[in-house]
Amino acid sequence: MDHYDPQQTNDYMQPEEDWDRDLLLDPAWEKQQRKTFTAWCNSHLRKAGTQIENIEEDFRDGLKLMLLLEVISGERLAKPERGKMRVHKISNVNKALDFIASKGVKLVSIGAEEIVDGNVKMTLGMIWTIILRFAIQDISVEETSAKEGLLLWCQRKTAPYKNVNIQNFHISWKDGLGFCALIHRHRPELIDYGKLRKDDPLTNLNTAFDVAEKYLDIPKMLDAEDIIGTLRPDEKAIMTYVSCYYHAFSGAQKAETAANRICKVLAVNQENEQLMEDYEKLASDLLEWIRRTIPWLENRAPENTMQAMQQKLEDFRDYRRLHKPPKVQEKCQLEINFNTLQTKLRLSNRPAFMPSEGKMVSDINNAWGGLEQAEKGYEEWLLNEIRRLERLDHLAEKFRQKASIHEAWTDGKEAMLQQKDYETATLSEIKALLKKHEAFESDLAAHQDRVEQIAAIAQELNELDYYDSPSVNARCQKICDQWDNLGALTQKRREALERTEKLLETIDQLYLEYAKRAAPFNNWMEGAMEDLQDTFIVHTIEEIQGLTTAHEQFKATLPDADKERQAILGIHNEVSKIVQTYHVNMAGTNPYTTITPHEINGKWEHVRQLVPRRDQALMEEHARQQQNERLRKQFGAQANVIGPWIQTKMEEIGRISIEMHGTLEDQLNHLRQYEKSIVNYKPKIDQLEGDHQQIQEALIFDNKHTNYTMEHIRVGWEQLLTTIARTINEVENQILTRDAKGISQEQMNEFRASFNHFDRDHSGTLGPEEFKACLISLGYDIGNDAQGEAEFARIMSIVDPNRLGVVTFQAFIDFMSRETADTDTADQVMASFKILAGDKNYITVDELRRELPPDQAEYCIARMAPYNGRDAVPGALDYMSFSTALYGESDL
Repeated sequence: MDHYDPQQTNDYMQPEEDWDRDLLLDPAWEKQQRKTFTAWCNSHLRKAGTQIENIEEDFRDGLKLMLLLEVISGERLAKPERGKMRVHKISNVNKALDFIASKGVKLVSIGAEEIVDGNVKMTLGMIWTIILRFAIQDISVEETSAKEGLLLWCQRKTAPYKNVNIQNFHISWKDGLGFCALIHRHRPELIDYGKLRKDDPLTNLNTAFDVAEKYLDIPKMLDAEDIIGTLRPDEKAIMTYVSCYYHAFSGAQKAETAANRICKVLAVNQENEQLMEDYEKLASDLLEWIRRTIPWLENRAPENTMQAMQQKLEDFRDYRRLHKPPKVQEKCQLEINFNTLQTKLRLSNRPAFMPSEGKMVSDINNAWGGLEQAEKGYEEWLLNEIRRLERLDHLAEKFRQKASIHEAWTDGKEAMLQQKDYETATLSEIKALLKKHEAFESDLAAHQDRVEQIAAIAQELNELDYYDSPSVNARCQKICDQWDNLGALTQKRREALERTEKLLETIDQLYLEYAKRAAPFNNWMEGAMEDLQDTFIVHTIEEIQGLTTAHEQFKATLPDADKERQAILGIHNEVSKIVQTYHVNMAGTNPYTTITPHEINGKWEHVRQLVPRRDQALMEEHARQQQNERLRKQFGAQANVIGPWIQTKMEEIGRISIEMHGTLEDQLNHLRQYEKSIVNYKPKIDQLEGDHQQIQEALIFDNKHTNYTMEHIRVGWEQLLTTIARTINEVENQILTRDAKGISQEQMNEFRASFNHFDRDHSGTLGPEEFKACLISLGYDIGNDAQGEAEFARIMSIVDPNRLGVVTFQAFIDFMSRETADTDTADQVMASFKILAGDKNYITVDELRRELPPDQAEYCIARMAPYNGRDAVPGALDYMSFSTALYGESDL
């Protein structure tokens, strides 16, 4: 089997991936594929001792499918599942499909579930994929493979037969002659092809199928009647059956291949003998040319003229350009032919080629080496002779060239060195001129070597008696004299530049010193002017005193500042003195600063004018802050009295509300006296408000003389008024409760004592735990069990209906009075109900309006409204409804 190429597989499989599966719905095609594919599978499965009967049923569990793949591939697949469940079957089929995919075959829309479900179309598609991969893919004929290779093989084998024209795998095979031609081509003794008739396809097909089954071991995969009865036989069935012919006759094809191989060997031998003859002739010709050429190259007869030597050189160049290159190619081709011949002989297992004596590759290389050695010597001799004749002309030309270059370089240099451009230059320009001069000096030093070379060439020409030596000597002397003058002018210009640089550096240092001192002094003056004109905002006497102190300190620095100003102006005067003394032509102003002495004097005068103005402003602000301090002290003195007074009154009211001195009426009178005294204190609050208004108008925002603000005083005053009013209201409510419930003063005192005892933080309220302890101390049986917790929760819902988590003394009194009066209330309600109802067990609305005062009757009727209709008589109440309407459900 040929090596498997995945890319090749993809190339031939691509058309099959698009095969029209709907065609399988054609019953004739499906029948042909069923029989052909079943027979093909059985031809391989019988090697394992088994077979299939129904192609879509026998592969459902995957076992025979895996066995088929093992037989046709010669490889072992993964161990199959032996279970009978659907999952085991799917697993086996998936293993088979994975194996097919591992061979580079792309399965299109074929899944294990469809095979397990017995899907005929998918099962036939899967078997066709296997046939393509393992029976058709490896067919290769003249660089074509798979389907095209098989078709080409059929066409080649049946080409000599009349009435056979294989163009496809369907209608080209309907008459049966194609099958008979394939058998006759390989086994002519099995079929008498001359007796076959094209118009008898049934006989032709049956003959081919019977002979193939009997003598070629190819099972009968097709029915002649099916092929004839179908307009277009199934292509896949025909391809499958024809592939069996190909594999059956592959042995004959191998024999043919062997014969072709022998022919090729003979052709190679003939070609090798021709190469040997060509090598011998080419080697002889090349050696003869080398023997003729070497004497010419060894001729050293000198010539007296330059023209004759140039002609010899030109002849040698013609030899290099025209005569030698073809021989180089011949030598290279000779070596290539020799190597190719030896390689072919080695590949053919033939002995190596041995050329005639003296014609080995090494002999030719040695002769060629002698040629190149003679060539090298001849070239060196030619060049030396030409150099000898060219030497004198070359020296003269070289002198002229170097002299011309030097003279061109010196042109204008003397005028440049005599310039006085440094007299009007700045320091940076002087430094640039110095750098430029240094570069010129370097350039001058570099040209020293050229001058020496010119003198040396002139000396050599004199020694060789050059015909034009006088003109050469005159020109050389002029160059040397000019060179000496350039050296003197260069030194003089350097001295002038350095002297000017020193003066300008001194001035530059003074300029820099001026700039370094003028800039900070200028900034100081600008900052001083800004500070002296700055609008200050202060809020305390200490702040204005701090500003005054800082201003006095600033005035103390003015003498030193004036000294610094005079020193800066002195630096500027020194620059002016140097310029006048040494006649320095200054090209500009100070490069380091734009601050002039005129600006310094102007700003200094402005600072001096601003100082007295600042003095006046500070004095006025000091007086204003003294007035503000007086207002602060005045407000602080009153606030420090009123604030504690309010706090004291708050505490006294709190004590009165919890103490038990006298009756409730005494407490109420005492509280009203407190209220009157508090109201009489209002003028002092108003006076403090007036002082606070003056402070705000003066824009005073803090006061170190008191911790009280007007906002604190206002809030405290409002809390005091609210507290006294609320406390008076609570005492009045206690009196109402006492009188309504009939509670004695002793009971009120007892309730107050118990409440105060458990009010540990004196807040006037009890928390849940404190209230519970208070009830237990008064004799209530509230246990820690579920019943006790439920009872306490009921009580808390009465005393704390808003669920604030605290119990006030008023709620405590209301609860205690209600608990005391519960029994009496129930009896009184019963008695009242019997009086009004008479012999009936209910009371009507009319009876209420007749027996009770109008306002009480209407109140009771309004309370009755939610309960109308609860009994047998509409618009009337029984006892329970009556009591609930009167007192509420939680009261009874």
